[in-house]
Amino acid sequence: MEDVALRLKALLFPSITDISVLSVDVNIEIVRVEAQCTKIGAACPGCGAWSTRVHSSYLRFPADAPSAGRSVVLQLRVRRFRCRNTLCHRRTFVKQISGLTRRYGQRTERLRSALAAVGLALAGRAGARLAAVLGLSVSRCAVLRLVDALPEPVVPEPRVVGVDEYATRKGRHYGTVLVGVETRRPIDLLPDREASTLAAWLAQRPGVEVVCRGRAPFFAEGAAAGAPQAVQVADRWHLWNNLSEAAEQSVAQHRRCLRVLTPAASHAEAENVPPSDPSVSPWPTGHRFADRTRARHAAVHALLEAGHSMRSVQRQLGMSRHTVRKFADAAKPEDLFTGQWQNRSSGVDDYKP
Repeated sequence: MEDVALRLKALLFPSITDISVLSVDVNIEIVRVEAQCTKIGAACPGCGAWSTRVHSSYLRFPADAPSAGRSVVLQLRVRRFRCRNTLCHRRTFVKQISGLTRRYGQRTERLRSALAAVGLALAGRAGARLAAVLGLSVSRCAVLRLVDALPEPVVPEPRVVGVDEYATRKGRHYGTVLVGVETRRPIDLLPDREASTLAAWLAQRPGVEVVCRGRAPFFAEGAAAGAPQAVQVADRWHLWNNLSEAAEQSVAQHRRCLRVLTPAASHAEAENVPPSDPSVSPWPTGHRFADRTRARHAAVHALLEAGHSMRSVQRQLGMSRHTVRKFADAAKPEDLFTGQWQNRSSGVDDYKP
């Protein structure tokens, strides 16, 4: 029995040396483990004084992660020590087992870390569903509380910072997002896009060497004031955007050169195409949107000619009242071919031939 207990301890608690397994009961669904803390003394968390005086002991039942598809029920007996320091406000205290329990904790550290990892990946509701599949009974609110209790990650001081704007309400409220270009992770969010706010943020981080920013003038002013030692560069997206705009402006300025390259006959043929030619229709025959519009138009008019009311047509075809009225008012399907593709022209349409 002692060998079984040692093996089970090595399996369930490989890095914990302050407990001893007393008994093990294994069945098809549950593994019951009875253990006790072997600490003969502990330091008071209030004053730090070492004490070996045992006040009492009690049982704890922290929930643990399942093992080999079986639920693990841990019955742990811990000792309560009496503080020797008469000036300490803590009369008694319990020594927590490192890597297994914490004060007021109802789960083992292993189970807490597993649920927190699930919560970080899937958040509350989806995380709770996945935990149930893994045999971990937890609510969505508990998953979110575990994620919220995690310490803030230590972010190293960035060397290359990307600066751009984000919108909480497009056209009205904007802020500044700062991204570590080397780590490709967001670093901070500033509530506005003022140069003074960005300068104050950069001034607190003297290790910034490169500021990769957008073209906004307030970003340039803030970077120059807050990090004068940093080099200001444009990011890849803004480089491509600048190049495309410059190419578009260059083509617009030299559009007369296209007339020299276009034969006069092709230009005349393009002008002689009648506007009613179905070959130049924005939705010709065979287009899925055009075919669907023609079919609905025919169905609506067929039901109306058969004596059905607007409400009856709406119910039979599953359309709204406004849509049925629109199809009924159109004498032919081509009257409905309006929108972004109708009469859409471009500055280079004359030169497409």
